[in-house]
Amino acid sequence: MIDEFRRSIDASLASFLNTVKKDYKLHLVSPLLFESIREFTLREGKRIRPLLLLLTYKGYAPEGRKISAKLYNASTCMEFLHNFMLIHDDIIDRSDLRRGRPTMHRVLAHTVPTKDPDKLGVDLGIIAGDIVYALAIDAFLLIDEPLERKERALKYFIQTAAFTAMGEFIDTVQGVSPIQTVNEKEVYLNYTLKTARYTFDCPMVTGAILAGAPQNEVKRLSQFGILIGQAFQIKDDIIGMFETEEKIGKPILSDLAEGKKTLLVCHAYGALKGRDRTKFLKIVNKPRKTMVDLEEVKEIFVKAGSLAYAETAIASRLKKARKILKSLRMNEALKSQLDILLNKLF
Repeated sequence: MIDEFRRSIDASLASFLNTVKKDYKLHLVSPLLFESIREFTLREGKRIRPLLLLLTYKGYAPEGRKISAKLYNASTCMEFLHNFMLIHDDIIDRSDLRRGRPTMHRVLAHTVPTKDPDKLGVDLGIIAGDIVYALAIDAFLLIDEPLERKERALKYFIQTAAFTAMGEFIDTVQGVSPIQTVNEKEVYLNYTLKTARYTFDCPMVTGAILAGAPQNEVKRLSQFGILIGQAFQIKDDIIGMFETEEKIGKPILSDLAEGKKTLLVCHAYGALKGRDRTKFLKIVNKPRKTMVDLEEVKEIFVKAGSLAYAETAIASRLKKARKILKSLRMNEALKSQLDILLNKLF
């Protein structure tokens, strides 16, 4: 079912972009603008967010109801919201790669010859991101469900965009703040706002609301999504430190270079003492980090028990999440599909 949904989502993304070309005439403003958005959108990805919307919708919809072509098209709103976040996030992080290819602002830096292509790319990247967010709302409006459900779901969708931006705000402030000023509670708040809400909570809650799920189910589904999202971000932090650039499709030095205050970093700072802490702070506070610094920090995370601590935090959240999943009153076959998806992610 997951593979079938994913193929339909990819087809819907391509179909919706053809509609965008006709309705918005982006290619007439700039062929590069439209092709860049199209290429960025259709890059190979997991499609987690639209998948979760469709799985929860089907899980709470009356048995036998088929997913309409309109809902498949509308589910792409989650992918457009994701891409909007990625485009702006890459600008903030000054990233060059996304999914193994140039980031949007790097592509748009070549729109016209200029003495300052970097500034041009950033300026046009911000604009492209804004357009993609508008496309996310447009895609959402394709949903053909009772108006009351559609309005509730749309409000949740828009609130999620705002909450994710708040998470980005916190992340950016933490990036320039001394480690001493950031605690674990703030790290988890950032994880909840920046990752959990829009990657897991919002797609599942939106699908459940549209299908007419009871409010208590929506609430528990949201709790499930937050737990999974926090675990997912911790896992992503680990991957960002310990995997290769070829495997993750973006620079492996990025999190360390940006001074991100992850669970790994916060735990290491609290666990280390004396010279070990001084050495750790010296590396973290360096304006320019090297691959040697990365290797040293990886070793510190292992020796300080930070890697094990983070892995335990993941396991704890997954255990709680699966307990909630088991208690949900949605279609058992769809619950099983959700569990399969989680196993693939983790």
